[in-house]
Amino acid sequence: MEDVFDTQPIIGMVHLEPLPGAPRFDGDREFIRERAVRDARALMAGGVDGVIVENFGDAPFYSDDVPKHLVAEMTRLVRDVREAVTVPVGVNVLRNDARAALSIAAGTGASFIRVNVHSGARVTDQGLIEGQAHETLRLRDRLDADVRILADVAVKHSEPIGSENVEQETRDAVERGLADAVVVSGAGTGRAVDRERLETVTRVTDDLGVPAYIGSGMTHETASELLSMADGAIVGSALKADGKTNNPVSESCVKSLVESTK
Repeated sequence: MEDVFDTQPIIGMVHLEPLPGAPRFDGDREFIRERAVRDARALMAGGVDGVIVENFGDAPFYSDDVPKHLVAEMTRLVRDVREAVTVPVGVNVLRNDARAALSIAAGTGASFIRVNVHSGARVTDQGLIEGQAHETLRLRDRLDADVRILADVAVKHSEPIGSENVEQETRDAVERGLADAVVVSGAGTGRAVDRERLETVTRVTDDLGVPAYIGSGMTHETASELLSMADGAIVGSALKADGKTNNPVSESCVKSLVESTK
């Protein structure tokens, strides 16, 4: 990931409003675009090192194969965000459509994607989700796409099928799934990461020579401590007005968190 980020990155979330076709879509495409661009610019102005565009408003989510119209909508929005900021942009297509995310990234020039279940399998509120690393890596080759893969380990809002072995899951994601970086999060959106789990993951990723990023729950108060353990962080809720995930990005909150990491 050194070719994408030359520092210990703070990556801010651009949570998209419900898109056309989603149950809560309100019919205003222009508002969705304006909100996405405004949030991305606020993140960059506050000092983040990158942003991820995610269809957060589309609940309930498709498990692993979103419809074509959603890919088209997100492609337009990711392009608009890329044109609005100068930091690297990533894509996450919920719940786990890595092929769509990779296609959007390749078509828009985005730098990376996040994949919730890259290898192995997890029980989620969308049912059983199985990793498709073999498809994702081959598609990246076919597209000749210079796009990095950030793979979650024991992703939030999920449970293991059997007993959980985070160390082996991390090794599998990198050694067998060929992920470029690993993400470790708490139990749910905005939930703090378990320190013991983070230590286990970073011990493995240090050995394998890939970054480990915190995927949820980092705040102004915990940033300094957590970043002494991890190689960077993806932050959403803590950068929003009043710390609420559905609110717009607050530039002052972004600046406060970024300053706390220094």
